[in-house]
This record gives sequence, structure tokens and C-alpha cells, in this order.
Amino acid sequence: MRLTNKLINYVVKNVAGEEAILIVDYIKGKSNISEFEIAEELEIDIKIVRILLYRLFNQNLVSSTRKKDKQKGWYIYYWTLNKEQIKYLFDNIQNDKLGRLKDRLKREQNTIFYVCENKCIRLNFDQAINFEFKCPECGCLMEQEDNAPKIKKLESEIKVLEIKA
Repeated sequence: MRLTNKLINYVVKNVAGEEAILIVDYIKGKSNISEFEIAEELEIDIKIVRILLYRLFNQNLVSSTRKKDKQKGWYIYYWTLNKEQIKYLFDNIQNDKLGRLKDRLKREQNTIFYVCENKCIRLNFDQAINFEFKCPECGCLMEQEDNAPKIKKLESEIKVLEIKA
């Protein structure tokens, strides 16, 4: 698997949020960048930069070293991107997604769902019987849903993810 910008952005967005992509783009290819430099260059409040860096740090996407400022006595952190962690996190994201899709497929295959003609809400049998097969939103009669297309779509998504894995 090649480490492309698209892959890096996908992983960062999934583990730390879309806002963190700017920081990763800035520190990519550099090492030991001060959090103050990042905040100044990207024109982002230092508090937000720290929050995003800590999110990245919690996923081991960045590492830091700290040095004491001799004038003020504060510690300044210097950050570096850990590119080798991206492939590992990508595999974890894909495996989690695959697991959720398999759970959803199992639920679709083993449950009978009911919808009204307006498709306001989707209920399983137990929920529908509690509402006497009347939609709680619009009051229309609920009918059994044919979820075969949903099952087919989930199966194809699972197949694609299994091929990539």
C-alpha cells in the first residue's frame, strides 16, 4: 500500500477530525516543529492546535519532544509526524468498518422491518406491533419492507472491503 496524500487525509479525518488535516499537511516532511510555529503559520488559536495535536498523539500519528524555554521557564513541545502509523490505522479503520457492515447485514437478514408509504420511520416487528402497525409520525398503515436491495448493497460493500483487505 502506497502512502498517498489521499490515504493520509482519510486516516487523519477518521481518527482526529477534518480540522487536523491542516496540521498534518503542515508538519508532513518536517520534524520537530514547534506548536507555536504551527499555530502562527496556519493562523489557528494555539489552544485548538494543541487539542488537535493531542488527538493525533493519542492515535500515535505524531510524536513530540519537549524543551524548556530558558527565559520563561515553560515547556515547548516540538512535533513530528509518524508516517508508519498511517497504514496500521488505515487497516484498523477498514476492519472496524467491515465489522459494522457485517453486523448490519446480519440485522437486515434476521429482522423483518415495516415502513409506511411515506417512509417516515422504519420499525422492526416488535416496535411495529407496539404502534399497532400505524406509523407514529404520520399515522399511515405500515407494511412489511422488502429489504433485499439493502442486503444486496451491504453484501457488495462487504465484498469490496474484503478484497482490499
